[in-house]
Amino acid sequence: MSDRLKALADAGVSIWLDDLSRELIESGRLAELIAEKHVVGATTNPTIFAAAIADGERYDGQVRELVEKGEPVERVVFELTTEDVRNACDLMRPAFDARHVDGRVSIEVEPDLANDTEGTLASTRALWSAVDRPNAFIKIPATKEGLPAITAATAEGINVNVTLIFGEQRYREVMDAYLTGLEQAREAGRDLSTIHSVASFFVSRVDTEVDKRLEAVGSETALALRGKAAVANALVAYGAFEEVFGSERWRALEAAGANRQRPLWASTGVKNPDYDDTMYVRDLVVPETVNTMPAKTMEAFADHGEILGDVVTGRSGAGAAILERLREVGIDFDDVLVVLETEGVDKFKKSWTELVETVSAQMKKASA
Repeated sequence: MSDRLKALADAGVSIWLDDLSRELIESGRLAELIAEKHVVGATTNPTIFAAAIADGERYDGQVRELVEKGEPVERVVFELTTEDVRNACDLMRPAFDARHVDGRVSIEVEPDLANDTEGTLASTRALWSAVDRPNAFIKIPATKEGLPAITAATAEGINVNVTLIFGEQRYREVMDAYLTGLEQAREAGRDLSTIHSVASFFVSRVDTEVDKRLEAVGSETALALRGKAAVANALVAYGAFEEVFGSERWRALEAAGANRQRPLWASTGVKNPDYDDTMYVRDLVVPETVNTMPAKTMEAFADHGEILGDVVTGRSGAGAAILERLREVGIDFDDVLVVLETEGVDKFKKSWTELVETVSAQMKKASA
């Protein structure tokens, strides 16, 4: 059987795993994925960590030590998660050393700070300092309040993974925040070549929300559009990327050694069982992008994924046409984006609460 994941990597797509745990690291499974499945990055979130800590015993010793020191639960969460990210960064270091683009591991600021610029920036600095690896990314949500934090962190030379991007307009604001940060870094005399960023554009959640609305409309024309909004939205976003990173403003930064903020396709696990389980990988192949996949999606692509070449570059018009057809059947796409961002922030906050509760339970066991 052909190596479909290698073909995907050869097409210019960086394969990142949307998962991380101490079990993955210490069992050697992550090293196997790097060696055999062409994985060159990993992303984390509180839900991933909560599941890892609840299901495994590999955290017990560290939890016990921290409890004996009298550390509060928030500090225990911080120590457990940064330890995993630091160790994963070390495993990914060869991919990073190859060309300083991949080999990345992302850790998220506290979700409760999503609407707090200064709090987000303080959390970003603390995580960056604690992980202390050049191949780490700090995840900052693309809320209005997150944008100034993105600029400030970039200006300080911190690598940022901007998360929770759903629509073109906010994506343009994210790219502007990154370029502004680079300009400030240049003015401060920083080496721009050491600063990297990705912009995580969420995919599957768009279809989930739009499909629900299309089914409520119920017409034949509306139902024919199910499963098309997410990729169309991503194509429009990539068109914005092509425009911004083809501009004179960008060329001036590039001449000073800056790196483009790569698009990262996030939320690429297919939620509707009626759809091809590789569609958000197959339909978003374009060089110099990242696709961060749950293990299930990665395995599906390895088994039966197709490479159809670059199916994204220059196709923003096709995406825009689909979005216009959605509006014609009564879908308020702007409202879809507002709902998705609001729900996204709420889900992040709930997952943080889940993580804190999970760690609290482990701390009680350790002190019993």
